[in-house]
Amino acid sequence: MPTQADVLGYFDTLSNWGRWGEDDERGTLNHITDDVRQAAAQAVRHGRSVSCAWEIAVPEEMERSTTSCPCAADMPGAENMPVAAFHKDRRWGFSSERLGLTFHGNTITHIDSPCHLFWDGAMYNGRPHSLVDTATGSAWAAVTAAANGIVTRGVLLDIAAVRGVPWLEPGEGVFPDDIEEAERRQGVRVRSGDAVLLRTGHGRARHEAAAPAGFTQTGWHASCLPWLQEREVALIGADTPQEVQPSGYDDVLMPVHAVGLVAMGLWLLNNCDLEACAATAAELGQWDFQLAVVPIRFAGTSGSPINPIATF
Repeated sequence: MPTQADVLGYFDTLSNWGRWGEDDERGTLNHITDDVRQAAAQAVRHGRSVSCAWEIAVPEEMERSTTSCPCAADMPGAENMPVAAFHKDRRWGFSSERLGLTFHGNTITHIDSPCHLFWDGAMYNGRPHSLVDTATGSAWAAVTAAANGIVTRGVLLDIAAVRGVPWLEPGEGVFPDDIEEAERRQGVRVRSGDAVLLRTGHGRARHEAAAPAGFTQTGWHASCLPWLQEREVALIGADTPQEVQPSGYDDVLMPVHAVGLVAMGLWLLNNCDLEACAATAAELGQWDFQLAVVPIRFAGTSGSPINPIATF
């Protein structure tokens, strides 16, 4: 078990600052090379796709204003539309929405880009927090650094199955021994450029309305960070907000977020629903797949709501 001094030392020993150049904003996504993407396509052996995201609820998680117009010709101002026939055609109508949501948090499936967190006032690759403007967003390591999408091999590690429980309890951490035991049980090995998705069973608890509210949660323990660095993992995800809470370290509230985003440039996929993915993997006897994660190109934004797709 690493001490707090060890975890604080990770900011130096696990740092990727300068590894891919002083102007790099992609961090661990650099592990996803053309060869890695080609190899990920070979994981598609059945042609079956499943979503790894939760549906965003209204009105609990999203504000939505919907316009419904059964007959567009009756819309105020239709007679002034530039298309002359618009106001004469009475057969077509439409609906549209204006949406508002805060996707960071403990419920919505979303991705964190490196600019989401600061440590001692700095972001990934040593850039100052002042590059984040309240009006225009971040000028460094925003989600648009992944504008071409994240397509790689995904590996689902079912830690709840390893421990023989329906779900891990809040406050229980996942350790490197758990990860390697899952690899052995599932006959898969995490390799460079992979995305690793951690199933703790919290998604099942959410589906069964058994997940408690509050800040205590299960997830990655900080001791996994050197393992992720050694394996050159490009992206991690979990069916929780990512890491075990409480972290066990008084001075590092969220070490996986802090060390991962700031020091390593490790992109984080939070609050996944991995139940369908796990069921499909168990049915097919296949724990790797092609994973497609396509953030919305929100300029200067520290992340994006996401619908990750696993294709077996």
